[in-house]
Amino acid sequence: MPSDLSPAYRKPSYCELCGRDQLKLTRHHLIPKVTHRKKRTRKQHSREAMLQSIAWLCRPCHAQIHLVLTNQQMSEQFHSVEALKAVPEIDKFAQWVAKRPAGLKVTHRRG
Repeated sequence: MPSDLSPAYRKPSYCELCGRDQLKLTRHHLIPKVTHRKKRTRKQHSREAMLQSIAWLCRPCHAQIHLVLTNQQMSEQFHSVEALKAVPEIDKFAQWVAKRPAGLKVTHRRG
């Protein structure tokens, strides 16, 4: 990727939620792409913010976010890593998984 991209596009070496490294990271759109065409989303966020608001997450953390929050909730309230960490179910999971080895298969359950 070119170096002139915003910091959000630069892939870190660690998960931005749990902090584990040496994992395959996935790109999580903090403002879900399925909400980009909604009037409410376009009023709340600029086009640049919608395209550049990205978090790099390990697969377990990414799955936990989508298990706990709806796309609408992410778009309206939880569109930053700090906001995601403020959600108790996500923060508790991230702290738990941070202590686990990289190769561990994590099973998610609805609470």
